[in-house]
Amino acid sequence: MADGVEPPPFDNDEEDVKEDDDLFSDAKEKPSSPETEKSPDPPHNGVDHTPDDDIDELFKGGSSEIKLDSDEENEVQDNGDKAPVSSKPEKALASQAKESTPQILVSQATTAKTKVAAPSLKSVDPSDSTDEKEAYEMEIKITESSKMGEGMSAYIVYKIITKTSNPAYRRPTNAVLRRFSDFLGLHAKLVEKHVPLGIIVPPAPEKSVLGMTKVKMSKEESGSSDFVERRRAALERFLVRTAAHPTLASDPDFIEFLEKDGDLPKSTSTSALSGAGVMRLFHKVGESLEKITLKVDESDEWFEEKQQQVEALDIQLRKLHNNIETLSIHRKELSQSTAIFAKSAAMLGNVEEHTALSRALSQLAETEEKIELLHKEQSEADFFLMAELMKDYVALMGAVKDVFHERIKTYKVWKDAESTLAKKRDAKVKLEMQNKLDKITQAQAEITEWEQKVEKGQEDFETISKNIKKEMSRFEKLRVNDFRDNVIKYLEILMDNQEKLIKYWETFLPEAKAIA
Repeated sequence: MADGVEPPPFDNDEEDVKEDDDLFSDAKEKPSSPETEKSPDPPHNGVDHTPDDDIDELFKGGSSEIKLDSDEENEVQDNGDKAPVSSKPEKALASQAKESTPQILVSQATTAKTKVAAPSLKSVDPSDSTDEKEAYEMEIKITESSKMGEGMSAYIVYKIITKTSNPAYRRPTNAVLRRFSDFLGLHAKLVEKHVPLGIIVPPAPEKSVLGMTKVKMSKEESGSSDFVERRRAALERFLVRTAAHPTLASDPDFIEFLEKDGDLPKSTSTSALSGAGVMRLFHKVGESLEKITLKVDESDEWFEEKQQQVEALDIQLRKLHNNIETLSIHRKELSQSTAIFAKSAAMLGNVEEHTALSRALSQLAETEEKIELLHKEQSEADFFLMAELMKDYVALMGAVKDVFHERIKTYKVWKDAESTLAKKRDAKVKLEMQNKLDKITQAQAEITEWEQKVEKGQEDFETISKNIKKEMSRFEKLRVNDFRDNVIKYLEILMDNQEKLIKYWETFLPEAKAIA
């Protein structure tokens, strides 16, 4: 019959459906179609080589599927819904990744970035770039030191020259004189204000009663001794590190320290032999015991891993510092022994009757004198470039531990407030059961007061936790840059000295061969 041989009436519709919906099968069944001739390579997941019209149809409902990632991260969902999905799949995926990546919390990323989460925090937190953008140029130099007074009342003053573009300063260039106690007073003020907020304050150099006593009793007028020079370099590094911090650089006390003319108010609590100094010593001992006994069940994996990393780094830095100091001492002793050998060779050359041998011994003495200077220069590089760097970072590890301990103290204050609030509520329930209406009003007022303290404690804990993560990101970056710069400079000096050493011996070799 005619009806039996007619083609099905829905064949054409099926082809249309095939062209619109079944894109992948159509690409495989019709390789000679115009679309596939334009892109001979096989399509990758049906995205790269689809026409624009089909892409629009394909991605019309794609926004709900892109939100699958944001369903697991609530903060990303809030920001991700604001951006419209582009008609181009590359733009859509790129914009989605750009919006979602900075919002990933540290605790969520630790499983994928174990042990290396801290260096990546700079890119995770967009607010970090704000501080870098607002940073101003600042150059601080301690150019000279001079001794003031005589006897045990003498002290050293240091001339500080500051050049900055920070508008918070009255002048772009400042020059002031400060004594060591002024530096300690500045550090104490910065610690008191900023450490409770989770900010890492660079440590000031430690007091040395023995070293300063030698300087006071010395007859030299100039402060050119090794002790004064080392302290000058340490104080300069303290100021440079403080000025590099965007928050500390604009601190009113720091600005006053760098630009106020005349003397600063004397800081009496910095004296090691004063009553305040003794009390400070007892306070440090109490804090050390508190750090040992005060423990908290850490819920954030980032802090647990970071504390372990800081402890391990502290131990290794201390070992490396001791070894480099030993190397510096040995190289200094080698320099002294080389000088003695040079004198002995010169004396032997003077009494030697053989002309060529006498000339060779004199040349050997001159060569050893040059080598003695190389050993001395390398010993100073060992100390000032490497040993002092390790010493500074051992002290900085202590400053890092201080902010971590401050976070634990903040957590304890919060939990103590919660415990007290629970007791106040229990007391109110007992008063209600005893029908003591006159005391219920006061109990309710106390509950309201402690509820506010609990809220403040939780807010303080969250704030200091956020600041510490941000500070550790910045600290890690600066630490890597410091080590890189100092190691490169140290190696350059070492290689230069080795080249000079080879040249000295090459110059002496013909004299030795000329002995006949």
